Amino acid sequence: MSKIDCLNIAISKGRIGKDASKIFKRIGLGDSIDIDSRKLIFKDKQNKINYVYVKPLDVITYVQNGVSDLGVVGKDIILEKDNDVYEILDLGFGKCKFAIAGMKDQKIYCKDELLRVATTYPNIAKKYFDEREQKIQLIKLNGSVELAPLVGLSDVIVDLVETGNTLRANGLEIMEEMFDISARLICNRISYRFKYTRIAKLVESLKELEN
Repeated sequence: MSKIDCLNIAISKGRIGKDASKIFKRIGLGDSIDIDSRKLIFKDKQNKINYVYVKPLDVITYVQNGVSDLGVVGKDIILEKDNDVYEILDLGFGKCKFAIAGMKDQKIYCKDELLRVATTYPNIAKKYFDEREQKIQLIKLNGSVELAPLVGLSDVIVDLVETGNTLRANGLEIMEEMFDISARLICNRISYRFKYTRIAKLVESLKELEN
């Protein structure tokens, strides 16, 4: 199968990848996917689809550069990473929310003071606080951001929250919900034009799952 003949789909590794494989199987297009294997590419020769499993941050890179026509990735990655892709469908799984969290009684809007914000999503945090005219000092962390307020590294954190259990276990609380997050289907702009019929048919099949 040549790349031109195939529909090439990049899927985030992890939980989103597992859920994505399930919905593709439900519409009869994911039988070639075996997420328990060590393979990174799954070829469905019958339906002329190639699935490639990559790290979440790389999904947009693959789609934007035309290596993949479509991608399944969390809205958080779309918001954080500068991109030039079409977001064509909310897939409805991988739901969580962005929130500002901190210790009880911590203020998050102090007009004349600098707020220290720890996060793994600096672009999202900066834009959010800029829009509210709150000056911040960004502290970029690669994980365990809940630790930052506990050791005095930051005043608050900006992070994804699903159940809130980790926050509560560390004595933190949600101070402000920012926006909802879920998995999205994205598309390369050129692919959307030249493979529109196949893409539209796939999108319609996915939409029918919601009904």
